[in-house]
Amino acid sequence: QVQLVESGGGSVQPGGSLNVSCAVPEDIYREYDMSWYRQAPGNQREWLASIDRRGRLDYKRTVQGRFTISRDNAKNTIDLQMNSLHPEDTAVYYCNSVLMDLSWGQGTQVTVSS
Repeated sequence: QVQLVESGGGSVQPGGSLNVSCAVPEDIYREYDMSWYRQAPGNQREWLASIDRRGRLDYKRTVQGRFTISRDNAKNTIDLQMNSLHPEDTAVYYCNSVLMDLSWGQGTQVTVSS
């Protein structure tokens, strides 16, 4: 079973920044196009951003310009830099493949509140 491990969440004030990271097994990192997702209480899980194996990027419109997805080839991680955070960004953040065909990790909680 593939293990994805998300980390880096926390609590910030509106307008603040956080970087969340997803540790990916090396073979998965090399072979899969990856995405970040989030799920807020009472809401369905939503897609946020994707990065393919060549580094091509795609973003949900509501986060484009604020969030940046990237790959760290030295660490085999998929990172999400989040700037100008809003209270509506409060959610548990997850990574998975673009097809969501990997086992979900525990996620990392991001809370944006004054």
